Amino acid sequence: MIAIWNQPWFALAVTIAVGLPVLLVILTEVLAFLVRRGHPAAKPVRLLRNLVLPVGALLGLLSLANHQNVEFTWVRVVATLFGFLVILLLLSSVNVVLFGNPEEGSWRERLPSIFIDLARLGLILVGLALLFSWVWDADIGGLITALGVTSIVIGLALQTAVGSIISGLLLLFEQPFKLGDWLDTGKVVGRVVGVNWRAVHIDTGNGIQIVPNATLAGASFTNLSEAPGSFMATSTVKFSTDDPPHQVIDLMQKVASGLPMRTPGESIEASYAGAATYSISIPVSGPAAEAGASALFLAWLWYAARREGLALDGDTTDPIAEPERLAEALAYVTTVLRLGPGDFSWMTERCRLERYGHGEMVLPARRIPDAFRLVLDGHVQLSVPTLVGPVNVERLERGDVFGLLSLSRELEQTAATAEGTITVMRIPADVVDRLIVEHPALARAMGQSIEARQKSVALALASTLGIEGAAGSL
Repeated sequence: MIAIWNQPWFALAVTIAVGLPVLLVILTEVLAFLVRRGHPAAKPVRLLRNLVLPVGALLGLLSLANHQNVEFTWVRVVATLFGFLVILLLLSSVNVVLFGNPEEGSWRERLPSIFIDLARLGLILVGLALLFSWVWDADIGGLITALGVTSIVIGLALQTAVGSIISGLLLLFEQPFKLGDWLDTGKVVGRVVGVNWRAVHIDTGNGIQIVPNATLAGASFTNLSEAPGSFMATSTVKFSTDDPPHQVIDLMQKVASGLPMRTPGESIEASYAGAATYSISIPVSGPAAEAGASALFLAWLWYAARREGLALDGDTTDPIAEPERLAEALAYVTTVLRLGPGDFSWMTERCRLERYGHGEMVLPARRIPDAFRLVLDGHVQLSVPTLVGPVNVERLERGDVFGLLSLSRELEQTAATAEGTITVMRIPADVVDRLIVEHPALARAMGQSIEARQKSVALALASTLGIEGAAGSL
């Protein structure tokens, strides 16, 4: 009688009985470690532990039992299942090695997942064909021929649709643009809001334009969002031939510099093209800001040109420049300043009315004011620029005065911004000096206004930023 340890199946049975539990314990610890780290290798390790090893052990045991009159078909079934699981394990491992942690901007990151899925499906089909040929002695030559002929027929019938899909996959792989980018295809300009295998969806502002991928792949287009440096919003305007070009260019640059969508630190390019035509390029954050920047620039330029007496579009007419309006405004100013009766006709040639559009900076912060300004119409917002943004101090209305520190030639701490369209009276500092000489009480009233304004600034900063003792430090 042969000893049991001398049986041909003993070594394999002991190996399975002892080795399988040990391997499962080791793989469980490895899997827990990978899961905690969020490592992509956790998926193939889980597949190895839960399916490949147990089915492999079962196949080994059935192979031993096959010699004990067990039906041979079951061994083939389990061998087929085991082979399929091994194919999945190999593909999953290759996927982890190649695409587990792709570098940013590399081809592995840009490769669409559909390519990976199609390649995986093809390898699985080839692997299964070889597996059936090896385990079941199946003839797969006829099947491969039939599939090839079917693929050719389907490809010819759907070549247009398949071409668009392939073009879409190539665009997804190359990634010349991404969602949110602005494209100029020559016929369509807009923002990319969707990309699929067949077409790109572009928001033109007047609807969604569907552009087939084959059209984009076969023609040139411009990705406006990938322009070097800042994106430029361009505008072309005309003035009168009597307007000095350098004065016009300086005005255009001054207006453009105050636009809220302008990119800080980038230069504004303005030039004279001849025949009273001027062009300007304003750096903005991107194509989405182009329309807003151009529209706001043209609106503000209209007000600024009339304040400077320049003929935008050849027109210098401004209703507020009429003498009757100025005389009426001066009468109101003398009442607000409590100047009493007297002859103030000399102020007519020194003072003037100004209009500003919504959002325009009437008086920048941290500058010496060039004049006093009294609000005649609309509202003016006073604010203090800080590192965390502007802090609102006071909202001025009809009869309020700002730019008071022009009297002492000191830096103004607050910025004055127009809320809506406003009209103000500009009173030069030397005019105020003369008024103070003639009306000493005006100096005391202005001193009190300056002190009250400084306290308002301190309280606003203390309330918004939590600056203790700010009121006492100003």
